Amino acid sequence: MTRNIDRFKKLIEKANNIVITTHIFPDADGIGSEIALCMALRKLGKNAICINEEKLFDRYRYLDPDGVITNYNDSKDYFDKIDLFIVTDTNALPRIGKNVQELVLKSSELLFIDHHPCPKEIAAIHCVDSTKAATGELVGELIEALGVKLDKKMALALYTSIIIDTSSFRYPTVTGNTHRIVAKLMDTGISPPQAFNQINGVKQVEYMKLIGKVLSSCQMSPNGKVAWISLTEEEIESFGCETEDTHGFINHLLILEGIEVACMFREVGDKVKISFRSVNQTVDVGVIAQALGGGGHNHSAATIIDGNLAKVIPEVIEKIELMIE
Repeated sequence: MTRNIDRFKKLIEKANNIVITTHIFPDADGIGSEIALCMALRKLGKNAICINEEKLFDRYRYLDPDGVITNYNDSKDYFDKIDLFIVTDTNALPRIGKNVQELVLKSSELLFIDHHPCPKEIAAIHCVDSTKAATGELVGELIEALGVKLDKKMALALYTSIIIDTSSFRYPTVTGNTHRIVAKLMDTGISPPQAFNQINGVKQVEYMKLIGKVLSSCQMSPNGKVAWISLTEEEIESFGCETEDTHGFINHLLILEGIEVACMFREVGDKVKISFRSVNQTVDVGVIAQALGGGGHNHSAATIIDGNLAKVIPEVIEKIELMIE
């Protein structure tokens, strides 16, 4: 990874017009990483901006006090020529959106900064380290490598990316290095309770009722190794909640005794998004998701399948049972 960091520093040194983006449906890790990196590059005098496929969700706007994030429609002509195009929290161009991909053609250099598994050929020339608990952890190291002092605004973005992508430090990818980076972020003066509350938001009673309804739908396989929940778009809407509010529901299953794989099936139009979590490292849900057309980490992964809940759930559960046996 030292060689990759050296290449990163050289690319930054010779670039002036720099565009940063993340995947098309960004989470706090992708957003926090691109914001903090953009802030750091601007401190170096670089002409840097974050251009995402879509506008930033309102719930994440507090992470961007300097307004470094814009969207494709509002900024597609921001640069005539891009010296460096950086993609955070994914190493696959199709995931950044059809429109933003066009900006790659205007760029002299492309760099992925990510912690998801990828082919060794990609990892060889990009900043991809799957041992990191979050892309935010890696970005924190890269900012330090540039000689930029982390400030409170960068720290809040990176701390938030790490607590979300580790489910508050619950995942097996969390290491001593993760906490060493977190210690440096906290030294800037950020408040962990405030950071946690800001990203998770203050909920209404309807949110609690939705959790109750969803968790009451919990089912387990006959052997007790697979547990799952499901929810429809109608349920989310009827309780006045947003899809973003439901992402953590699956983590409630991790406390169930004896399970090895937790799943959440969520209706998305005429498709079903399936999130996977593994309770221990004996089952690689990244491989399970890949077998079903998706991907991810060994402890957290997802896929999207055509069909409705009634059809998809039994088919997928049967396949998971076969795979873990």
